Amino acid sequence: MESIEIDLGERSYPIAIGSGILSDAAIYQGLPAAAQAVIVSNGTVAPLFEARLRAVLQPRYKNIQTVVLPDGEEHKNWQTLNLIFDALLTHGCDRKTLMFALGGGVIGDMTGFAAACYMRGVPFVQVPTTLLAQVDSSVGGKTAINHPLGKNMIGAFYQPQLVVCDLETLVSLPQRELSAGLAEVIKYGPIADMGFMAWLEANMPALLARDAIALSQAVKRSVEIKAEVVGQDEKEAGLRAILNFGHTFGHAMEAGMGYGKWLHGEGVGAGMVMAAELSQRLNLVDQDFVQRLRRLIECAGLPAKGAVIDEKDNAGRYLELMRVDKKSQAGEIRFVLIDGPGKAVVQSAPDDLVREVIDACCI
Repeated sequence: MESIEIDLGERSYPIAIGSGILSDAAIYQGLPAAAQAVIVSNGTVAPLFEARLRAVLQPRYKNIQTVVLPDGEEHKNWQTLNLIFDALLTHGCDRKTLMFALGGGVIGDMTGFAAACYMRGVPFVQVPTTLLAQVDSSVGGKTAINHPLGKNMIGAFYQPQLVVCDLETLVSLPQRELSAGLAEVIKYGPIADMGFMAWLEANMPALLARDAIALSQAVKRSVEIKAEVVGQDEKEAGLRAILNFGHTFGHAMEAGMGYGKWLHGEGVGAGMVMAAELSQRLNLVDQDFVQRLRRLIECAGLPAKGAVIDEKDNAGRYLELMRVDKKSQAGEIRFVLIDGPGKAVVQSAPDDLVREVIDACCI
């Protein structure tokens, strides 16, 4: 097992990475004492891992409840969030109740948001079971639900007490979900570490084959980069925005098509190509870099072409949705662009140029 610390002063916490650690009682020893614990999962993950988590928690908590939510991005909304609150209130959970998010990014985001809101804040733990959640959404305290007009637009910054990344949970992950997680791994290369990007190019077959050593290295390096960024900018006042490389285009696709049509990582994969293409047209990188990134995304089994979300005015619909992006300022869309390989910048771009990129990059 390896442990990486998120350095946020009194809100600091460890991220444990290893195989079989979900059932390691020692990992949970530093958690706050409480009479109750609530495991939040979904109908896909709960049958696989809930019993293991419950067994390791049983000696620490007298009363453990499990809330099983419907699976899928389309359920990341107020109605599903209220199912968590219903359970917390029904079982008389108090301010010391500890919540455990057992699942992928949707479960982690919703559990964290519920923890931030319930009684104005109860402690929670992230137990991510997808690659995407292990390398991105479980780390850094972003919690949210979706709105029909924009992804993750309603939420809070709320840090967990602990993140437990058990690589064994990835064995049961569908191949499409594994590829979706690789999108969030790939993004760290262009924005921060071209050596890591070269490593991914060399090791993509091993990652797709779920080689344990390769997956461990990918998760560890991804978390290291994110931890460093979050430690400097917890609430995305500046630097942390670079972690959204590809997400402005990707979120527009998810909202425009309807949540759940594409996986989040699939939108990010195509979105990174679009953002790189925009970077090239602004003379920040050359076409060779764009082609290199496109090849890596395709090798990961991800779409490198954006989706058409409006047959009449596709680019216009993208622009409309992207203006709701959290990085936008006074209606001006701000993109995460590549300002030379391994370095990201957040800036605006002319609408006409963005339209050109969307028209060129969409199927």
